[in-house]
Amino acid sequence: MPAQTLRVPWKLSSGRTARGALVSSLRDLEVDPTVVDEAEIVVSELVGNAVRHARPLPDGKIRVSWTVRAGVVEVEVTDGGAPTTPRPAPRSLLAATGRGLRIVRGFAHEWGVLEDRGGRTVWVSLGGPSRRRSH
Repeated sequence: MPAQTLRVPWKLSSGRTARGALVSSLRDLEVDPTVVDEAEIVVSELVGNAVRHARPLPDGKIRVSWTVRAGVVEVEVTDGGAPTTPRPAPRSLLAATGRGLRIVRGFAHEWGVLEDRGGRTVWVSLGGPSRRRSH
């Protein structure tokens, strides 16, 4: 399947738009329902993190892409970058926030962060190994 790409505004409500498009696409491709559910949660967390912690791309948007190969779903969320590198927060029973990347890591077979001059991409492989190596 060729990559599907969606550009959404840099705002929290874009998580809903990204979830809807991703879930619809994965269901149409008859991806395992458990992997679809995991992808839905993961894309929500990644878009939310991009809005909360990073800048938008130059056009004021966030890019969400996904591919499916042999039942393995790879999701990428690209933003304009931030001063800090995404990493799971330490465990805390009292923290009201900071669990997003721990949730992503829990569902992911692999995940990683790619930096370039155009911004930052957080990618996740669900349902099996990625076609790339995690960082």
